[in-house]
Amino acid sequence: MIYTIFLFVIAGIDGIVGVDLIWLLLREGKSLRLGIFGVIELALYGVIATFQSFASFDRIYAAYGRAFIILTILWGWEMDNKIPDLYGWIGATRLKNSY
Repeated sequence: MIYTIFLFVIAGIDGIVGVDLIWLLLREGKSLRLGIFGVIELALYGVIATFQSFASFDRIYAAYGRAFIILTILWGWEMDNKIPDLYGWIGATRLKNSY
């Protein structure tokens, strides 16, 4: 269980950092090096999911989506000082599954 959660967190951070670095390159004119590192981070995000012990790709992908949303809210809160509102938390933590 701890290994699974660890993989979710690491993959989520990789995805968020990758997108953020590419954002910095394309929208804020930062170094090409940041964009290249962002692409590497996004590739790692895709690879890390394969280390999960789940047998079904659709369930892994859905779980990663939920973890990614929560981590993105926390990232915005810490890095961009965007304090999440009640509706953001409700949307991120709703318990309904699509299965």
